[in-house]
Amino acid sequence: MNDRKIIILMFLITAVIIVGAIFVLSSSSDPKINASENAQAYTIDPTSFDWGNIEYGGGLVEKTFTIKNNGSDTLNLFNVKTSCHCTKARVEILGKKSPAFGMSGVSSWLGEVPPGKEARLTVIFDPAFHGPQGVGPITRFVSVDTNDKGNSKLTFTLTGTVVK
Repeated sequence: MNDRKIIILMFLITAVIIVGAIFVLSSSSDPKINASENAQAYTIDPTSFDWGNIEYGGGLVEKTFTIKNNGSDTLNLFNVKTSCHCTKARVEILGKKSPAFGMSGVSSWLGEVPPGKEARLTVIFDPAFHGPQGVGPITRFVSVDTNDKGNSKLTFTLTGTVVK
């Protein structure tokens, strides 16, 4: 009789765990954005940048890209991600800064760029993050999702060589 109670208890615990996991996964904090034909993401600068030689012990290096809304609707920027933990990205719109984004996690942050206005995407790379074995050529990517129907994902590429 005790074995039967243990089996039922195990079944109930398993069911609660599965239902809980489904609930957590379905309640993602990723914002639900509708695409717009009238929001137009335009990158003023090239979407790639080469830092050249980056000193291993020289501290963080940064590059800022400008994203302009050339449309008549608000341009939404969201789901900012980097390709490596050594790289962070931050967006600034009308003087308001976003949190720092990295490689992991999903953020509920939503940036709104009014028509004719600009956002600044700053990418920060830490050349010492991977330790002394991290010297050599690097390529890092930053992606930003948009509600621009014709340009739903912006990708920025950064390269360089970490040297001692």
